[in-house]
Amino acid sequence: MEKGSINEIQDQIIDEFSLLDGDMEMANIYLMELGQKLPELDEAHKIDDNLVKGCQSKVWLKTHFDDGRIIYQADSNTAITKGLVSLLVRILSDQQAEDIINADLYFIDKIGMNRFIGTQRSNGFGAMIKQMKLFAVAYNTKMKNQT
Repeated sequence: MEKGSINEIQDQIIDEFSLLDGDMEMANIYLMELGQKLPELDEAHKIDDNLVKGCQSKVWLKTHFDDGRIIYQADSNTAITKGLVSLLVRILSDQQAEDIINADLYFIDKIGMNRFIGTQRSNGFGAMIKQMKLFAVAYNTKMKNQT
């Protein structure tokens, strides 16, 4: 199945959250459901080197590269945080490094995420985005140095 562009996936997420009609409790339940659908990260990858710094909860982020695309795998020890990272994996995984680096993650404002996740989680969410973009920058630099 062909994966959509970063913006197409964000638009799908905005549509999904619009059905919740701004209900914060429903949004949190939906986030937990999304987290449950995230494939389990192998225990061998739940190591300090894969922890996202700046998150209050534990968030592990692992990447690998496949045919010029970055594949992200993630997990968390809390349900809502796992749901949050699952959104980022859905949007950014299996995309070109350049697209990830330049991605404008407008879905965050469009769904009003900051209203229902609070400041601590918002900071952690920012740290997840930063880490994912840093992986993309590192990969992009490595690819350019090989040519």
